[in-house]
Amino acid sequence: MIEKKIVKTTELQDFVAEVLHQNGLEKRQAEITADVLVSADQRGINSHGVARLKRYIDGLKDGTIRSNPSVRIVKETPVSLVIDGDGGMGQPVAFDAMTKCIEKAKQSFMCFASIRNSNHYGIAGYYTLMALKENLIGVSLTNTAPLVVPTFGKEVVIGTNPISIGVPAKDEKPFLLDMATSTVPRGKIEVYARKEEEIPDSWACNELGEPSTDASLILDNLINRRGGGLLPLGGGKELTGGHKGYGLSVAVDIFCSVLSSGLVGAEVYGQKGEPAGVTHFLGAISPEAFVGSDEVRENMTHYIRMLKNAEKAEGQARIYIHGEKEFEAEEQNREKIGLERVVFETLNLLGKPFGLILSNLSDK
Repeated sequence: MIEKKIVKTTELQDFVAEVLHQNGLEKRQAEITADVLVSADQRGINSHGVARLKRYIDGLKDGTIRSNPSVRIVKETPVSLVIDGDGGMGQPVAFDAMTKCIEKAKQSFMCFASIRNSNHYGIAGYYTLMALKENLIGVSLTNTAPLVVPTFGKEVVIGTNPISIGVPAKDEKPFLLDMATSTVPRGKIEVYARKEEEIPDSWACNELGEPSTDASLILDNLINRRGGGLLPLGGGKELTGGHKGYGLSVAVDIFCSVLSSGLVGAEVYGQKGEPAGVTHFLGAISPEAFVGSDEVRENMTHYIRMLKNAEKAEGQARIYIHGEKEFEAEEQNREKIGLERVVFETLNLLGKPFGLILSNLSDK
């Protein structure tokens, strides 16, 4: 069992924000970024939580993440925005864009923002949740570093390109989809490589474009750009639906990059020493544009209960709705969060130069 260090959620958030601020990030931006990271850990999505802090600090130090970007609105209509993030942290520009989309959706029923020249923005579902809290439908998409090969290809061109959609319900937790468009993220390959275990052949392909179960080979090829990479959702064959995951990934790039004139596909993270050029697409839709907020929420409740009450497969006790597990984890981690020992120690190393120490409640 992996050793966990228990920390107070509020202390963790303050710690992460202050470390970011001490490394040059403006205080409000640091607080927003910390909230997104800690929210991921609260919701059980540790791959996108505070474990990412070192990556951001490194980016701030080497200039690939600009600490004081000149974010600007390139174009604005009553229902749309095009925003240039100027190479800054992804979380603040996405937060402000969704905030503006929510304001406009309340006035004009819907609004969408396409954002260019940004960086990693954390979990896609964070911004969808922002809309849900206002009883709006939320949409959140982002492209990523190229890690995925297109169907019938052997070179990484597209990203894991997550999609998040949230719809409010009455007397039930909202529907909250938050998924990558690849079969698995790169982190899963890293876990199997460390354990020296084989991966399913639907996860990745080698430098020849052939399905491979060798996790270490796949990881080495990705790091050194020798060819091959992750496979789209559905795997590497049309027979298993891989072309559908490929299509979803391309669709994300279209909304995020094509609409904003941002970097697309293999261009992302393409220039060493320069900002990543990640792009996002965010949106808020008011149910009042359709049959009304109350009726939409009641319709969602009806549908969610139909799904949850469906006959279970042999040996299964429960059918989950997307987001349900994460909402339950968030409730459990509201006051305290368990961090892997290596993550806890890395955080304290990052805080040490500024006299910041994260307390370990499990030692008390």
